[in-house]
Amino acid sequence: MYTPKELAMQAAKVLDDKKGLGISLLEVTDVTSIADHFLICTGTSSTHVKTLCDSVEALIADELGEKLLHREGHRGGTWVLLDFGCLVVHVFTDETRKFYDLEHLWSDAKKIPITFES
Repeated sequence: MYTPKELAMQAAKVLDDKKGLGISLLEVTDVTSIADHFLICTGTSSTHVKTLCDSVEALIADELGEKLLHREGHRGGTWVLLDFGCLVVHVFTDETRKFYDLEHLWSDAKKIPITFES
């Protein structure tokens, strides 16, 4: 059994391995009941966004056994949301990420440094 933060770090590692950009982790437990963490990442194209999301889903749902509750694509692959309950993963194209600016929207959330175990 993994903690929400451990799941988020595992997902961040997959995003990093697949060349995701600007990976950011927010702890949102004190500002919303939606989830414990938001993981935000940028892909270089709609195809890259899909690959990043498929990779995270494969790890968390298939390997770690945490059920994917909802997957939503937005505007033809410019923003995909993966909801695992305790963790919500947002993967954007650059332009869409700048437009929605979730880090600003959730600025009351605690930014968590991302570290990978060796």
